[in-house]
Amino acid sequence: MQYRHNAAARACYGLLAALSIALGILAGAAAAARELLEERNSNYNNIYVYKDDKYITMTFGHNKRFYTETVYDTTNELVLPVAYTRYMTVGLAYSSGLANLLEIGFGGGRTAWYLHKHVPALDITAVELDPAVVELAKKYFGVRSEERFKIAVADGRSFMLKSKDTWNVVMIDAYRGPFVPFHLLTEEFYKLVKSKLKPGGVVVQNIEPTTMMFDSAIATIQRVFPNVEFYDAGGNVVAVAYDGPRQTHSALSARADAVQKEYRLLYPLNEILKERRIVNRTVPGKILTDDFAPVESLLAIQKHNRKWEEISEPPEK
Repeated sequence: MQYRHNAAARACYGLLAALSIALGILAGAAAAARELLEERNSNYNNIYVYKDDKYITMTFGHNKRFYTETVYDTTNELVLPVAYTRYMTVGLAYSSGLANLLEIGFGGGRTAWYLHKHVPALDITAVELDPAVVELAKKYFGVRSEERFKIAVADGRSFMLKSKDTWNVVMIDAYRGPFVPFHLLTEEFYKLVKSKLKPGGVVVQNIEPTTMMFDSAIATIQRVFPNVEFYDAGGNVVAVAYDGPRQTHSALSARADAVQKEYRLLYPLNEILKERRIVNRTVPGKILTDDFAPVESLLAIQKHNRKWEEISEPPEK
């Protein structure tokens, strides 16, 4: 019995050793496949650009953690590999016009570029605080300045404040590590955004849903906009806010169909609209103002976070 036990043990150890070697080989192959193209430490971010097969990824490092900002499929410039970025395009179904669009937070620029290539008549201005991000986006992510695709290096809020323009759609996807810069989440900021929307315009924002910042962000948006809606984007929540009466499902669907017929989007808006959820109550979060916006503190408090599903519901068809 002792011998058989030892033989079984040796066989088990041999199997574990072989498995460890195999896993090591696979891990080494995976590491070798992911090539660091460039590392840049700017005044605002620690930026890493990787190549993994056909994908190029822009990653930001913050407090020893890493956050994926952009993924680019080099074989097809219209593909949006990161799911939430597809939902950011839903504003085209809400807006009463498609003359122009402002994006705050450029990253690798793939969402704005997707819209530029599909809707060439749409005048897009993308604003990015970090000049190093813009430089790397142009170098690795297939974007460039064109007549109807402008890239401005500036703070998004300051840009809006100084600009005399108004926009049909404002997309906000500005992050530094895990959090949105506080001045892009306050009541004063959303009032500025509202003042810069054309009649029938819409704001679309990517918001982190897993911390107490979410409650405060939604409560603050509700203070300014009478209509707030959500889209479950697979780990992210895309919020849509607009003035005036609530848009009906039939109106949104009709506009989405019209956009699809004219521009043939790779990700049809009517498919995205299936995930629409209407915020059906006032969210009791702390209103963020320019004098009170402890975003990093709120991010650290997850225990009492309200689930976003509990404050929204699918609209009636």
